[in-house]
Amino acid sequence: MTSYRAASSGLQLIRKRPTCRILCGYRASCHAFLEASTFVNEKNVSLHTRAAGARSETSEASSSGRTPLSDRGPYFTQVKSRGVISLDGPDVFKFLQGLITNDVHRLEGIPESAVPTPSPTTPVAMTPPMYTALLSPQGRFLYDLVLYRPTQSVERLDRSGSGPDTEGNGVPALVADVDTAEVDNIISHLKRHRLRAKVNIENLSTDFKVWQRFGGASADNGSEAGSLGWSGGTDRSAQQTAESDAQGWRWYADPRLRELGHRGVFPGNDVPPLVTADQIVGDEYYLLWRLEQGVAEGSTEIPKGEAIPLEYNLAGLNAISFEKGCYIGQELVARTHHRGVIRKRLMPVNFVFEDGSEAQQEVVPGVDILDAESNKKVGKVTTVLGPRGFALIRLDAAQRATSKLKLDIPAKNVRLKAIRPKWWPGEWGREEHQTTVAAA
Repeated sequence: MTSYRAASSGLQLIRKRPTCRILCGYRASCHAFLEASTFVNEKNVSLHTRAAGARSETSEASSSGRTPLSDRGPYFTQVKSRGVISLDGPDVFKFLQGLITNDVHRLEGIPESAVPTPSPTTPVAMTPPMYTALLSPQGRFLYDLVLYRPTQSVERLDRSGSGPDTEGNGVPALVADVDTAEVDNIISHLKRHRLRAKVNIENLSTDFKVWQRFGGASADNGSEAGSLGWSGGTDRSAQQTAESDAQGWRWYADPRLRELGHRGVFPGNDVPPLVTADQIVGDEYYLLWRLEQGVAEGSTEIPKGEAIPLEYNLAGLNAISFEKGCYIGQELVARTHHRGVIRKRLMPVNFVFEDGSEAQQEVVPGVDILDAESNKKVGKVTTVLGPRGFALIRLDAAQRATSKLKLDIPAKNVRLKAIRPKWWPGEWGREEHQTTVAAA
């Protein structure tokens, strides 16, 4: 059984914790921030938040408008739902290119982003990570991965600062953060397709951990070191150095979405740079942040063997390249993309009663969504955290001004409010109308 709890970081709850269902129906301890709650940090500063439906106010940091975390942070969490694997060997890029949905050659060769002043902890250039997925031959989602190209020792200065570090320990060509529950299955899947390719695949989850830096107050901000330059300018070198540890493991902007914050893989026995104890929070904060942004993660929230990648917005999250060569499952993805009509998408939703109060514990994953007037099924709830969740829902029903949606829960009159994330491209949800006009 999976459970969530706050880290011992000085962030304490002073109300009794309610119980709710999280993800695939597991019961877990859910923080009282899902109700009217008060948090008290080490400085005894009270922060009042309330997880509710969409407000009329807007927040640039949250793609769902004014939300519990839209103006708070930065927060840090060790993402326990993600493990780490390494991929190394002379054939690793060619091998992955035929398997994953994105163009892995972007991580090969010369790094893309130059650094103003390299140092023993900061390389001469860096390559941002890549979000991608593995699909079944039928084009259904199997696993998602965030691929990182670790800094090689020769790309940094030695301790004297006089030249490349030729004595540093070797690191793998690539590391990937993946669903913890699927690590063994992912390694088996990759080895099954390896054949004679010279590729080594190892589980590094014991030695390395995945961390996320997030919150509305941190969405667009780098480290505080970025303000140390002359005349109030930005000292990019200091910022880059502050964001990496002594071995070169560092924070990167999340490759999926700017609003998600920063992500990185770090040695398991060290605290990542920039992290302070009073900012460390539990996984459920990160889950709430993703619910606010409308971004699912892992093979539970994106059902393994069932999900169609474009319906779960993977193209909009930079996980799919439509210019690369063939890969397993490409046919369905390309056909769906070029047809131009996607009738269902994953959306963030709120659960409320008719009087507007929040349905805290009445909803579980798998509940059908009905049109209140026709009583026809228009979607299904996939993920639940108190009064918030994800739902795979027909766009015509979710976006119709007169549409009233309810949940198929006997003896419970629970309504559903679908929220269109601000990061969605303008044409999403309007493709069918545009296709009809073009045909006419």
